[in-house]
Amino acid sequence: MHSRSGSSTLRVRAAALGLGLAVAATSATVVVQAPAAHAAETVSISLLNINDFHGRIDANTTKFATTVEQIRAEKGESNTLFISAGDNIGASLFASNVADDEPTIDVLNALDLASSAVGNHEFDKGLDDLEGRVADRADWNYLGANVYEKGTDTPALEEYDLLEVAGVTVGIIGAVTEETPTLVAASGVADVDFGDPVEAVNRVAEQLSDGDEANGEADVIVAEYHEGATAGTPDGATLEEEIAAGGAFADIVTQTHAEVDAIFTGHTHKQYVWDAPIPGGEGTRPVVQTGSYGENIGVIDLAVDLETGAVMTSAGENVARVAEEDLTFPRVAEVKLITDEALANAELVGNQPVGEITGDITTAFGGGSYVDGEWTGGGRDDRASESAMGHLVAQALLDGLPFGEPDLGLTNPGGLRAEFYFEGDPTENPANTDGVVTYAEANSVLPFGNTIVTAELTGADLIQVFDQQWQTAETPEDPTPSRPYLALGASDNVEVVADPTAETGEHIVSLKIDGEEVDPEATYSVATFNFLAEGNDNFRAFRNATVTDSGISDAELFRDYLADSSPIEPDHAQRQMFVDTDGELTAGTTETIEVTRLGLTSLGSPVDPSVTVTAGEQELGTFPVTDRAATIELELPESLGGQSITLTSALGVTAELAVAAPEPTAVVKAKRNPKGPLKAGKKKLKVTVKVKVDGEPASGKVVLSGAGVDKKVKLNKKGKAVTRVGPFDEKGVQVITVSYGDASDILRFKVR
Repeated sequence: MHSRSGSSTLRVRAAALGLGLAVAATSATVVVQAPAAHAAETVSISLLNINDFHGRIDANTTKFATTVEQIRAEKGESNTLFISAGDNIGASLFASNVADDEPTIDVLNALDLASSAVGNHEFDKGLDDLEGRVADRADWNYLGANVYEKGTDTPALEEYDLLEVAGVTVGIIGAVTEETPTLVAASGVADVDFGDPVEAVNRVAEQLSDGDEANGEADVIVAEYHEGATAGTPDGATLEEEIAAGGAFADIVTQTHAEVDAIFTGHTHKQYVWDAPIPGGEGTRPVVQTGSYGENIGVIDLAVDLETGAVMTSAGENVARVAEEDLTFPRVAEVKLITDEALANAELVGNQPVGEITGDITTAFGGGSYVDGEWTGGGRDDRASESAMGHLVAQALLDGLPFGEPDLGLTNPGGLRAEFYFEGDPTENPANTDGVVTYAEANSVLPFGNTIVTAELTGADLIQVFDQQWQTAETPEDPTPSRPYLALGASDNVEVVADPTAETGEHIVSLKIDGEEVDPEATYSVATFNFLAEGNDNFRAFRNATVTDSGISDAELFRDYLADSSPIEPDHAQRQMFVDTDGELTAGTTETIEVTRLGLTSLGSPVDPSVTVTAGEQELGTFPVTDRAATIELELPESLGGQSITLTSALGVTAELAVAAPEPTAVVKAKRNPKGPLKAGKKKLKVTVKVKVDGEPASGKVVLSGAGVDKKVKLNKKGKAVTRVGPFDEKGVQVITVSYGDASDILRFKVR
């Protein structure tokens, strides 16, 4: 075992030292330790990483395996470790899902996955399933340093692995998002607590670097966090911006122990390779996430001093999945056998047609644009936006439930895991022609095996459900949600107007069901998944509901709905409009209204070109939409006081906004007697005041101030008041202001 005494010494960029070290790719980062006094013997090790693989057993599986093997061959078999940041299983494609993810485990076994952090989806079927069936089949350890036995600080899972590679002992520490209890069925994790992942990693890192062989020692320490940044590529955020945003990822970057040499992340399905400063020390270390689904392999190369265990250089990159499989690699050949068998078994059921569609029906795609009037490009699973797939599933929940009379259907965006594409692929399945939805495709959308429930809750709670789309922690001690906003999928009878700038609990301006404003005191029945009805994904208002479980699985109901409702057209109509009025609208004033997120970003969604404002039958103006937003500037006639205006986009989404009556107009008239100058210290001034509001005598008091005067005088029934002020000692021009609310009059007089 080598000492780690040099692992936290000075690191500087290779370029600064003029050492001529090359970076393998434009995304890579390189850091270098200051040279030691002796000629160090170094060895190169490469860490190959995946995150959020989610049971991707399909035509790309062998290409994914080929990518791993090509990198291994390039770096050297004996110099590489293949590891994971979790969510290897769960939310899987049909071929894996239908077989309880056993094909996925077998594929990763064949690729010699050496170690993995546990992800939240590893708990989809509960802790017992993870520790029993899953762990028994996997050849690697699942690590969760921040998973503790209930009410204790006793680890419930393995915390770390010590793996030997090229003469170097590599310590792998795993941790999972602290939000896990809100992301899985609560009953499955009732016996464990999920602590702060950074605190847990730091605790174990300290142990592995304290020089005590009895509690484990590592030359190199790697943190595998199933938690990550919310942006990165293709969103375009920088590391600095992510840190400034705060939350779990900022803590990972800025607080993970300096003895940790490399950080892999996951959970948020983002792509990034960042060079992050080491907290409490000097230099940097790589922070990497690959995206998801095996589309990239994250690679961190380390040059390690064999005498001291110090990391001399590090470089990170994401290597894209290759386009062609290479079966000359033995592991790839084994993966193909596993994959082919899984696909063949799934084909028996999965290739059966269950419905038809007339166009693509997808989740929201981030990073795309409108081309020829339709949303094109980008990547799937933007959970902060409404989607055509969310609409479809929510409608299936409302219309497909064979009992009861629910008022609306709701689904969480994280439950939607695949798309429906109109273009078929008959090469693998002759039945899968254009417009056909197969059994497997339907199941891939809803792979979790939730049951359909009805949740009875008050209108007030239902409003809060929609408000909780803006994600918050339950208590200040709980972790900040990694996704700040989750857009619910809603059935077509739901209309929401929301103010995104409002305070928590006050976002919802209007919520209508079947055209009627929701009554906070009434009771409403929501058809949804048991996952959402338990208050997961931070939709805690559901905890107040009375829940009836149908026992019908989500996939079963969805398949039946597709069969009964085909052919199905994509529903690109919005359910929610985001409106910021910067306060109350008032008649007789010029108001600015900002409308955002106009138009869906599901593939094929039409562009929303304009917003028209009306008051009854009167049109007040039409305003263009640019980049899915419109700025509306309106002069609101005084006649609209106490009425409302309606904003209607070209695609039909509406928002009705109340217009308050203007504040009453007060007029103050003040007279003085005498009209001429006053002699200092001698004579008082008689002041007569008349006040009218909207032409009628006012009531209340007027205030006189200035020239040493500060008094209130009550108005009589005729809106008149008479008072005397003075005498005045100070010579010169004096001014008294007579005010009634915001209205006033000025008296000027000379004292000599």
